[in-house]
Amino acid sequence: MAHLAPAPCVSPLLLLPLLVILPLHAAATTSAHPAYPDEPPSCAAVAAADEVMLVPERREAHGEGRILDITHYYREDMPSWESDGGVGQFLWLPASMRNGSRANNSEMRLPTHTGTHVDAPGHVFQQYFDAGFDVDSLDLDVLNGPALLVDVPRDDNITAKMMESLHIPKGVQRVLFRTLNTDRQLMWKKEFDTSYVGFMEDGAQWLVDNTNIKLVGIDYLSVAAFDDLIPSHLVLLKNRDIILVEGLKLENIMPGIYSLHCLPLRLRGAEGSPIRCILIK
Repeated sequence: MAHLAPAPCVSPLLLLPLLVILPLHAAATTSAHPAYPDEPPSCAAVAAADEVMLVPERREAHGEGRILDITHYYREDMPSWESDGGVGQFLWLPASMRNGSRANNSEMRLPTHTGTHVDAPGHVFQQYFDAGFDVDSLDLDVLNGPALLVDVPRDDNITAKMMESLHIPKGVQRVLFRTLNTDRQLMWKKEFDTSYVGFMEDGAQWLVDNTNIKLVGIDYLSVAAFDDLIPSHLVLLKNRDIILVEGLKLENIMPGIYSLHCLPLRLRGAEGSPIRCILIK
């Protein structure tokens, strides 16, 4: 029987670490950057990894639990509007140190209404789009401040009757609505689901007419129910004083008052933008 010797740069003592390192390397190069060449690590890389196993810490809570990240991280299989195939590849690594570049430089391509994102008035009003009411025109004072997280009854879309039943206190300006979307984990499924919970037109109108709410957050790709998609958006964005934040990650967070902080990219001319949102207890 032939004897299979290890590669020249690998000693027998390194065989066990290699079994761990190689799968991690493959995952990092093929999932994070699908265009990255699939090749074994160099001897130097193996030696370095054998000395120190570098594993990034990824957290949903920071500052000893005071800071809660309610932004979905971007991934290829996250849902995309009216698509069964998810977002797909969105990161490329055209400049790679492994291929001789002096630094790694990624490129990204995403629809602006992907994942956790914000809508500007130009999203559904052509005159606002033409006039420049884009994400760079949104009021950061509205996007940052005290916010109320509420649990919505799980049996229906957000109607006028449901809004009235929530008894949101007068004066509250920012409300995050946690719905059946979170229970069903819709943002973790690749296929777009038209049965998600959102605002019906009468619910949106009730909010405009009877509350001081200036920021509406929800836990799927649209604040408006699929059957009332445009009418609800028109009601909420008509006066340009309400900001819509969609695709929030609201699992395992207690209802109540938090300090909300949301920052969209300064994309002049864009009617939507990815946004990073956190809650501070």
